[in-house]
Amino acid sequence: MKLKLFKKNKNNISLENQINNNSINDTSDNTKQNTNSQTNLFKRLKKGLSNTRTILTTDVDKLFINKNKIDNELLESLEEILITADMGVQTTMEIISNISKKKADLSNPEQLKDILKKEILSIIDSTSTIPTKKTLTPHVILVIGINGVGKTTTIGKIAANLTNNGKNVILGAADTFRAAAIEQLTIWAEKAKAQIIKNKINSDPSAVAFNAVQAGIAKKADFVIVDTAGRIHTKNNLMEELKKIKRTITKKIPSAPHEVLLVLDATTGQNALSQAKLFNEAIGVSSIALTKLDGTAKGGIIVSIYKNLNIPVKYIGVGEKIEDLQPFDPKQFVEALF
Repeated sequence: MKLKLFKKNKNNISLENQINNNSINDTSDNTKQNTNSQTNLFKRLKKGLSNTRTILTTDVDKLFINKNKIDNELLESLEEILITADMGVQTTMEIISNISKKKADLSNPEQLKDILKKEILSIIDSTSTIPTKKTLTPHVILVIGINGVGKTTTIGKIAANLTNNGKNVILGAADTFRAAAIEQLTIWAEKAKAQIIKNKINSDPSAVAFNAVQAGIAKKADFVIVDTAGRIHTKNNLMEELKKIKRTITKKIPSAPHEVLLVLDATTGQNALSQAKLFNEAIGVSSIALTKLDGTAKGGIIVSIYKNLNIPVKYIGVGEKIEDLQPFDPKQFVEALF
């Protein structure tokens, strides 16, 4: 969430003149506000990852009881810890292999945790940058995922953050199977001060998506975000319908959708990875929003997603508030894990 670095100037003095007039107090106040906001975001992230942090700190500390070196028994126990943290077998085996090569230099828990941080960061930081393509407005985001992962809520929070930063946003209510979904998105549109394109229940979702993009062009919107019905990723007919929505959007803007955002529930662990694989094979996923990290979720699933799919995580959800949907920061994430 971006914050303005300067307060609104009542006299309409240019930013350049404000700097020349040494508006130190305004800059200082807003710098403090920005710092405090970042601190609060990190605190919420750390709180959300408390379950994983317990596994990766307390349990790692216990490994060194009556030991001052890493042996095969300790590595086996560490392997179990990482798998318990939802990092997956493949990712865990690679991390263990790399640590094994350095075990002669490790003699206490802190050294081991430092190595773990570096290993995890090397996985999630290498593909963390989401390519930004210069596109004609509107920028179209197609949001997908199974039922119950928090798609509509995630869309609402993204829209609110965008409108708070002066962007013109249109929401497309293409989840036409449930009246409640349309109602929920309408409420979020009001909260976010975004426009919404919707139709009656059981109408063609592709038509709603088309109309939303068409409205985005006509009204010169910055973003069009299209909601879709929650679908079981193993049902071919539902996945085919999703492909149809995507094709319909492309008919209106050949380069769209510019982003396919998959929303996953972090509490489902390795099942989330399976969902991501199948959605990616069916429609192509460009980024991921991982919700419910504040619950019983284990944050290691993020590492597993990066390692297995090479798809960047764009957002993480650590609470119910709008500001609890955070842009994913690999370095901050790793610090919050330990």
